[in-house]
Amino acid sequence: MIRWRKGEVLRIRREWTGAVELDVAVPEGECRALAYPLLVGRPEPGDEVLLNTTALAMGLGTGGYAMVVAVPNRLPEDPHGPGHLVKARYTPLQATVLGADEQDSPHHEVLREADSLDGMPVVVADLHSALPPILCGLYASRPGTKVAYVMLDGGALPAWFSMAATTLREIGWLAGVVTVGQSFGGDVEAVTTHTGLLAARHVLGAEVAVVAQGPGNLGTGTRWGFSGVSAGEAVNAAAVLRGRPVAALRVSEGDGRERHLGVSHHSLTAYGRVALAPADVAVPMLPGEFGERVRDQSELLAVRHRLVPVPLDGLHEALRAAPVRLSTMGRGLEEDLAYFLTSAAAGRLAASLLS
Repeated sequence: MIRWRKGEVLRIRREWTGAVELDVAVPEGECRALAYPLLVGRPEPGDEVLLNTTALAMGLGTGGYAMVVAVPNRLPEDPHGPGHLVKARYTPLQATVLGADEQDSPHHEVLREADSLDGMPVVVADLHSALPPILCGLYASRPGTKVAYVMLDGGALPAWFSMAATTLREIGWLAGVVTVGQSFGGDVEAVTTHTGLLAARHVLGAEVAVVAQGPGNLGTGTRWGFSGVSAGEAVNAAAVLRGRPVAALRVSEGDGRERHLGVSHHSLTAYGRVALAPADVAVPMLPGEFGERVRDQSELLAVRHRLVPVPLDGLHEALRAAPVRLSTMGRGLEEDLAYFLTSAAAGRLAASLLS
């Protein structure tokens, strides 16, 4: 279940909002570790740390860190202030946060009777890596739009893990991050995807929301056993709250797995089987035989959804100018251009719904 190690902090590598990356000496040598100071305190060189090294042992790409569980000789202070939502519940690191919708929140009155997104476009994607290109497509068409990211709990639970989200907030591309379900660490905390969307609209004042799981995802190579099923559930949530769901397809020309070539089976299952409410599906106007393949596969979704062809002119340039490094499953922009263009097309479609 868990691989435990004791280690000594050698040096701090870098920091971003909510996270500190470290080099730690362990019995096997040196390893890269990650600490969340709000959970465990801030480790310093020379500190003894207790580590969970499971992800390192498994060779996980996204989560290939030893995780700092505790700094035993220098524990953080007890938390202060309101907040009774417990996330990561009944795990050794369960944490209390102040939910936007709970009674002690200054936003409780706003959210208590909130029941509508007022037609706000809600872009839904399978992978966290779709967030930056969606924003590239949106801002290329409509600069200055106020966007919130609603982070589901199918991948990383702490929003602090996402360096991209930190940068996108700093440059003003995100008005904030809303963490829902068991995920935590956002600018706004919420209990469900529904209250997360309502908080994006009525607390952060978003004109558009992007919904996706955090970094990392889980798949078993089966029809239903993947965390991206939540994309279909997010379409339903956006629709029942009178938002405008926009489905971002997961498309790949660089993935060697047949089930992900063209339109991924993840999209066909999540949008074709799980999403019961209609959405606008952004179908990229990709060239050649591959583009025809994507359009043919997308037709399977036309039974319930509206397929919207989206031109791609100018989007490659917008993606090249992205303020963060673009990567999905270890592939960069030019290694899987179709993936990033398709995500950007969903952002362009959402922008068009605002005009």
